[in-house]
Amino acid sequence: MPQPLIFEDHYKRLGLEKFSESHLENINGDQFRMYIKVLFIPANYELTVDFNHYLTKKPSLFFVTNQHLTIEKGKEEATLLYYNRDFYCIQIHDKEVACDGLLFHNIFEIPFVELDDSETKQIRELFQNIEHEIEQKESSAEEMIRTYVKQIIIRATRKWKAQNLHHEFTKNTGNELDIFRDFSRYLEIHFRVKHNVSDYADLLHMAPKTLTHKFKSLQLESPNQLIINRILLEAKRLLLYTDKPVKEIAYDLGYEDPAYFNRLFTNKTGNTPANFKKNYSSGKKYNI
Repeated sequence: MPQPLIFEDHYKRLGLEKFSESHLENINGDQFRMYIKVLFIPANYELTVDFNHYLTKKPSLFFVTNQHLTIEKGKEEATLLYYNRDFYCIQIHDKEVACDGLLFHNIFEIPFVELDDSETKQIRELFQNIEHEIEQKESSAEEMIRTYVKQIIIRATRKWKAQNLHHEFTKNTGNELDIFRDFSRYLEIHFRVKHNVSDYADLLHMAPKTLTHKFKSLQLESPNQLIINRILLEAKRLLLYTDKPVKEIAYDLGYEDPAYFNRLFTNKTGNTPANFKKNYSSGKKYNI
């Protein structure tokens, strides 16, 4: 098994780890749980991110923060790039790469981009450059590595927009896209305590009707539905990956009335929380 490559300086940490289906124990364990993760996944891999199952038809990049990741199958060597927020915080440096709310924390739950042959070559070279810098241990290595990470993210952000935002969206002004991204970011921060469209409209300095209209004109789900979707996603995570009782999960998600939370979950998923926990088998399947 290839040895992991790690750059570390005080609190800053970044690493590269190569893997295939014969060495998945580390990747599927908890040791990378708290890191920001970028995975280069070749074609013909099977993996699950949260409750969605993917079969890659082309080489792809996956972007994972606190989602639950399981690599299931894949023969060709893949690469995991992981780093902590002290090394590179996507929120603080968002003006540089404009990825937060798109690659990370996006309301569509689409954590990947597909790559063509030319893009695959470019991304492989960037990973190789990072590997070289870690091995050489030059005094300037940290900034060089960060530069390569930013290139990966910028290229992927452009590709994500091309693959997932329809033409009417992409030809809108940057301001429209910023509203979409800001909503996604605010939702990720506040979904446990802010459950109403008006809460997010206030953060965005606009009327709730204006926010709803903007999302409708861009052919997106309503802000209200997106808020509910994010709450339900977290509820499913807590139901499957923790031993918390339903009442405690309701409180964690900001519902003082557990019965109301139970009705909401049942109405939106077709299952009570208890039945979901007991009977869940696999998520939606996507060939990408």
